[in-house]
Amino acid sequence: MSRYWIVLSFFIFGCGFSFAQQEATTADGKKVFLYPDGTWKPATVENIRISPVPISGLELPKIRSSDDVIRHTGYTLSYNQTYHIANWVAYKLLAQEANGIYERTNKFVPDPLLKSGSASNEDYKSSGYDRGHLAPAGDMGYSAHTMIESFYLSNMSPQNPSFNRGIWKRLEEQVRQWTVEDKAVYVVTGTVLSPGLANIGYHQITVPRLFYKVILDYEEPDVKGIGFIMPNEGSKEPLQRYAVTIDSVEKLTGNDFFYQLPDEQERIIESTVDLSKWSWTSTKTQSKKQGSGPSVQCQGKTKAGNRCKNKTTNLNGYCYQHQSQAGGVQTTPTTAAPEKSSTRRITSVRCSANTKKGTQCSHMTYSPNGLCWQHGGD
Repeated sequence: MSRYWIVLSFFIFGCGFSFAQQEATTADGKKVFLYPDGTWKPATVENIRISPVPISGLELPKIRSSDDVIRHTGYTLSYNQTYHIANWVAYKLLAQEANGIYERTNKFVPDPLLKSGSASNEDYKSSGYDRGHLAPAGDMGYSAHTMIESFYLSNMSPQNPSFNRGIWKRLEEQVRQWTVEDKAVYVVTGTVLSPGLANIGYHQITVPRLFYKVILDYEEPDVKGIGFIMPNEGSKEPLQRYAVTIDSVEKLTGNDFFYQLPDEQERIIESTVDLSKWSWTSTKTQSKKQGSGPSVQCQGKTKAGNRCKNKTTNLNGYCYQHQSQAGGVQTTPTTAAPEKSSTRRITSVRCSANTKKGTQCSHMTYSPNGLCWQHGGD
C-alpha cells in the first residue's frame, strides 16, 4: 500500500478513530476499503464459492471463562456482571421468522434466568436513555414466548434515543430484509465495554459508547459475512458507512465469532466485506400483524351456532368479534355469575384502533377483541 497515494479522511469520535471503513482511491484508480487497524481490502472481492456444512450453534461466539451465558428460546446471551449489561446476544433468524405475527409487549421485566439480578426499569427512569434492545423485538415476533423474552432487561442497554430510534433501528430492519432474501442469517449483537464509561441508575448500568453487529449468511449460493460498529449517537449516514470486516469487530471486542467454521472458510468470510453482495434497499419487511393475509370468511360461531359471515384478514382466521374463539385467549369463570364468564387474552397486545391523529393507539390490552378500554375493549 505504501506505493499508492490514498485519498482518505478520518474523523474522530470522543472514543477515538471512527471504526467505520473508509473508501479510498489508489493512484491507478482502483477502489479499496481502508480500516483504522491498518488493514485494507479491495472494494470488490473475488467470488470464491464456499459450500456450507452443518454446524450446530454456529451463531455462538467462543465462550470465555468469565462469560455468564444464559440460553433463552429465541437467543443466547452473555451477561457482564462488572458492567451490568450484556456482552453480546446471538441467534439464528430464519426467513419465516423475520415477519413476526406477535405485537410488541412493551413490558420490560427482569430476566428470570439471571441469578445475580439485572437492571431495573427505575435505573432507566429520567436517565435520558432508551432501554435499547440487543436482540430486537422485531426479530422475536414469531412466538409469544420469544417476544416476551426480547423484553428481558438483560437484553437491554442504555441507548441514545436518536440512535435507538434512528440508525440502529434502520440496521435492524435491514437485517430482517437480508433474512428474507437469504433464507437465514446468524446474528451477534453486542456492546463495546471498557473501564471509565458512564453509568446510570442505582445498579450503575454502563452506557456503551459503541455497539456492534455481525451477520453471517451461510446459505448458498453466496456465503458472506459483514460487521457494523456504530457510536451510541444519532446519524443520518447510510448504513454502508459503518460496515467493516468481522475481523475488525473481533479485534475491537476480543470476541471470536463463528469460530466453528472450517478454518479456510472462516478466514475468507471474516477478512473480507463486499458491499455489492448485500442489498441496501432499506425496505421494511412486510409485517403479518395486521391485514397481511387474504380476506377469508371468519371461522367463528355466532350465538345461534352458525358460522360468522364476516370477512377477515387476520392470520388466525377469526374476525374481531370472535377473537375469543381463537388461540391466545382464555375464559375465566366468575363465581358470582358463571353465565357471565369473562374472556381474556393470556398475553397483552397493542390496541388495534387508531387515534384521532390517525396513528395506532399505543395502549396495551388483554381484551379479546384487540381494543383497549378507550376504544371499546371488553
